[in-house]
Amino acid sequence: MFGLIGHLTSLAHAQAVANELGYPEYADRGLDFWCSAPPQIVDTIKVTSLTGETIEGRYVESCFLPEMLANRRIKAATRKIVNAMAHAQKHGIDITALGGFSSIIFENFNLYQIQQVRNIKLEFERFTTGNTHTAYIICKQVEQASRQLGISLSNATVAICGATGDIGSGVCRWLNARTDVKEMLLIARDRARLSALQEELGRGQVIGLEEALPQADIIVWVASMPKGVEIDPNGLKHPCLIVDGGYPKNMATQIQHPDVYVLNGGIVEHSLDIDWRIMSIAKMEVPARQLFACFAESMILEFEKLYTNFSWGRNQIGVEKMEQIGQWSVKHGFKPLLVN
Repeated sequence: MFGLIGHLTSLAHAQAVANELGYPEYADRGLDFWCSAPPQIVDTIKVTSLTGETIEGRYVESCFLPEMLANRRIKAATRKIVNAMAHAQKHGIDITALGGFSSIIFENFNLYQIQQVRNIKLEFERFTTGNTHTAYIICKQVEQASRQLGISLSNATVAICGATGDIGSGVCRWLNARTDVKEMLLIARDRARLSALQEELGRGQVIGLEEALPQADIIVWVASMPKGVEIDPNGLKHPCLIVDGGYPKNMATQIQHPDVYVLNGGIVEHSLDIDWRIMSIAKMEVPARQLFACFAESMILEFEKLYTNFSWGRNQIGVEKMEQIGQWSVKHGFKPLLVN
């Protein structure tokens, strides 16, 4: 059985959907209440592969909210993630994906140091961040959507915002090794990590965000948007493809221009309907078919009976593993979301 650990996008979102999740008593409670709320299994899932095999999974709502980080409730945020992991393990889930902020919090706060949650010793091999599949899907979106828009990668400049992160570095490695992209602009806060990545790739220009955006034919955004930053679509190339790999996804509403195409990055479509309700709550356009690629990774691993932390640690995503998860992804009926 596979599992998904997720969270809602805000306190307002959580309050609005509490009734749908089956917890009406949560609907009018504030942040303090959500900080103490325990994880809950709120959805049972059935997925059928193109091979004909059907698997079952569970969605674990961690009750984490992004406001916990904004309001410096760090202990509450970290507790949410490890408690949700323990809850999944307690219920016999073999492989669970850490969705949204779950994997970011796990990595940034070194939660692998927490071995014990009450009476449960965490077995980390039961968990995956899902980042390898996410990086693969984003790369396929770049390749396929650029063809849709008539942007030739061999003549294109691609800016990767968040290049030194786990997903961003994987994207850079793939673009470097598996495409003929003309130029890569590497953008991140940590200059030392940027220099190390540039040296590893043997190419790429380390550059600031404001300088990079007007040069880019394609922008891959896999970082949180800095406060106060707004992107003027008139200052971008036309056409320009933006792959929004952040969470929650908001670039499509912020950037409106007929020649700037914003694609929800790291989203896959399944070939067959999935029996669940959680993607309706996540506001997917086609909730029976569309889902986050990180969630799909746990499904793929369940189909393959590979119960291991396929994606784990920071900057560990290599091209070979991306190719492997990509082959399994196609085999079981997942494909990248593209431009309408």
